[in-house]
Amino acid sequence: MTLKPITPLNDAVYDEIGFSWHTDKEDGFRSIADELVVLSKAEADAFYEAANTLYDMFVEAAEYVIENELFFELDIPFNLVEIIKKSWENDVHWHIYGRFDFAGGIDGEPIKLLEFNADTPTLLFETAIVQWALLKHNGLDENAQYNEVYEAITENFKRLITLFDDPNLFEKYYEGWKILFSAYEGIDEEEATTRLLQQMASDAGFATQFEFLHNVKFDSHGIYDANDNKFEYWFKLFPWEDIAIEESELATTLTEIVKNQEAIILNPPYTLLFQSKGIMKILYDLFPDSPYLLRSSFEPLEGIKQVEKPFFGREGANIKILDQNARVLAQTNGEYGNYKKLYQEYVELPKDTHGKTYQAGVFFAYEACGIGFRRGKEILDDDTEFVAHMVQN
Repeated sequence: MTLKPITPLNDAVYDEIGFSWHTDKEDGFRSIADELVVLSKAEADAFYEAANTLYDMFVEAAEYVIENELFFELDIPFNLVEIIKKSWENDVHWHIYGRFDFAGGIDGEPIKLLEFNADTPTLLFETAIVQWALLKHNGLDENAQYNEVYEAITENFKRLITLFDDPNLFEKYYEGWKILFSAYEGIDEEEATTRLLQQMASDAGFATQFEFLHNVKFDSHGIYDANDNKFEYWFKLFPWEDIAIEESELATTLTEIVKNQEAIILNPPYTLLFQSKGIMKILYDLFPDSPYLLRSSFEPLEGIKQVEKPFFGREGANIKILDQNARVLAQTNGEYGNYKKLYQEYVELPKDTHGKTYQAGVFFAYEACGIGFRRGKEILDDDTEFVAHMVQN
């Protein structure tokens, strides 16, 4: 790892830009590192190429799952199958953004895909805003960074209207359709991330509004805010699998809304296929020679070190690292243990001289658009730092 020390932003600046979760209120843990990862242009280009290539592969894999009715194999809740199919059939259900997590890519190590956070990815605020501010604060060229996340997502909101046409045609096609943005009340990170996305949509030219999730109203004819105003689009920072399990009645209603073409939901229901780590096995079956894929299986792999992970899990919870004899070398606890498990070939993450591991996250919005890093222990859980980057020729 090549690291560059930087002067951190002070807490008042973080608070001013809306990044209120910079310090853990209980233990004082700082979530932003005071160093930058230094990449070569070739390394940054390689991350971009990997994300763009893999997205096309994910589309093929999702088509394969739908054609062969492999929803059960991916642990997709039965009450979301119909809405997934409906959203897949029509291009108006446009994927706004996601984040690929990669191992390698530094110091000559090959890039390997760990997973794709396609529905409700975190680290958007840090990648799009904070690391740009860190370069500017330290007198560095803020363009010396692969970070066009804000612009790319803004353009992708325009594609909700123009689809595959030039996004600059938005004003020609737009007829005043509105987007309602929703997140849980009381969770600063989720609210700030959702409001950031709302600002991007507003910059794109949409009429937008924010409403906390518990105030949003639904019936088979549409989605409404607390004042009964109807919206053509609804963005929710509420994972699809949680909707299926915790709000089964809502899952049924949303299916009716999509079937009746009363509203479009973001990110689309089909992103749950990308989100399921079970699709890693489908990808490996379809593209066994891809340099980006790790050997993956629904059953323990024989004779190799591997990682066991739940199909739906977050922040490194319920992960096990197993040796070639399936003995546990390291593990984390969590609330996702009841999901099916993926067994994925182990790959070592890049490390610095202090033994901290690094994982690259590449945001995708129609194309790859920004890089950021997380660092921490061997298993990256919620106790990790975000590390900004810069690119040197």
